[in-house]
Amino acid sequence: MRALTWHGTHDVRVDTVPDPEILNPRDVIVEVTATAICGSDLHLYDGVIPGVKSGHILGHEFMGRIVETGRDSPLTKGQRVVVPFTISCGNCYFCRKSQFSACDNSNPVETQDASEMLYGHAMSGLFGYSHLTGGYPGGQAQYVRVPFSDVGPIVIPDGLADEQVLFLSDILPTGWMAAENAELEPGDIVAIWGCGPVGLFAVQSALRMGAAEVIAIDHHPNRLDMARTLGAKVIDYARTHVLEALMDMTGGIGPDAVIDAVGMESHGFSPDNILDTVKQKIGVGADRAHALRMALTAVRKGGRVSIPGVYGGLADKFPLGALMEKGLQIRTGQTHVQRYSHDLLRRIGEGEIDTTFLISHRLALEEAPTGYRNFSTNQNEWTKVVLKP
Repeated sequence: MRALTWHGTHDVRVDTVPDPEILNPRDVIVEVTATAICGSDLHLYDGVIPGVKSGHILGHEFMGRIVETGRDSPLTKGQRVVVPFTISCGNCYFCRKSQFSACDNSNPVETQDASEMLYGHAMSGLFGYSHLTGGYPGGQAQYVRVPFSDVGPIVIPDGLADEQVLFLSDILPTGWMAAENAELEPGDIVAIWGCGPVGLFAVQSALRMGAAEVIAIDHHPNRLDMARTLGAKVIDYARTHVLEALMDMTGGIGPDAVIDAVGMESHGFSPDNILDTVKQKIGVGADRAHALRMALTAVRKGGRVSIPGVYGGLADKFPLGALMEKGLQIRTGQTHVQRYSHDLLRRIGEGEIDTTFLISHRLALEEAPTGYRNFSTNQNEWTKVVLKP
């Protein structure tokens, strides 16, 4: 089959690789009909995620049609499914608590040690990401083996197009969980750093959850326009002093909640970010945490901090004093996709949530390297790329 594979920083290629096979009775094989490039994929593309091996198949946002099933799978050939990016067994301590992205059984024993050493506990399995997360082949391919098919895949009813539901795999529930983690209360003002796909879905979700006002922060005009269309007020950080603007917009109090939808590759020419960029390039540090530092500084005393943005290593110059002295609460983590999938599917089916507004480009799988290059370097115009194997 054909699949997009990683060969180094800014080097991804569509190669011919072996077809996947059923390895476990709970497996299914999915023929991919739509897959997307995620902002998290750019961390792999930029070479800042450890544990990625040459030839690894990328992609964790995908859906398709079941073409083969293991004997213990409840699914049947021909069903259309969206596959969560988190791989979860459904039976461990964490899955039973609906903390699916913390699954204890989906990361194989032979790949657990590295993440356990880095984070104190082994990470769960993820499709198409690092070998820290199990080294599972991803969905930017013609076919994918999906383990634990009785737990993960979301069966899609007739009448819903692929593009309406594809983002149930990751970014829609991630934006929703980001807003939920902000613990919104009536009258709250929420500030969101980053108007990429997750940030825009966080804007949409926060307004759905009753935020009185959402302030979206970015510097790409098109993305700011999209946030404004969703109902947010916007700040262009390239033209405006963000902290001063937020204080003006909140009566000198600060936002009640903040969401960092940027993660480990913050942009900008602030001194801390320039230093972080240099360290990241030479391998001294792994994370550029400028957006998170700003969010912690901006949020009001007693406020809440939600971090859906991906961080993978260490960050210095961390405003720990602000965190403690202001009495802040922080919630973060990979998304528990299965916790939200059925409710969000219902909302899509009833027309409450639209996901297709994000899509700017549709490409064949063979054009995936072009998609990556432009999604990385022209984020104003390339807001979301969907690949069609």
